[in-house]
Amino acid sequence: MRVVHESDGASRTLATNVETADSFLSQARGLMFRRSVPDDYALAFRFDGVAARDVHMVFVPFPLDVVWTRGGEVRRVERLRPWLGRAKAEADVMFELPAGTAKGVSSGDSVRLAD
Repeated sequence: MRVVHESDGASRTLATNVETADSFLSQARGLMFRRSVPDDYALAFRFDGVAARDVHMVFVPFPLDVVWTRGGEVRRVERLRPWLGRAKAEADVMFELPAGTAKGVSSGDSVRLAD
């Protein structure tokens, strides 16, 4: 599984080491208590519907890029600081990536999971 970014007819892979957080427990835990993640890593949160989804960085000691999507379309991209970061946006899928990975990703682009 990969996370793919598409914009203006161009496509690039953001991550090839992808985990999914589909259960309540895995979504609540997210990346808390991990010391780091690989450069090509993503944690994808897949939800049953569109709603306001928030992210906090409590017990996450490294910065993250977070991408909220709705129907594959990027709604928001945010760099969150370790321990203190917090953000919220509407999404049906949300991606947590190492800081810097989402550089060049903008609202209106496509970010999706691909086989």
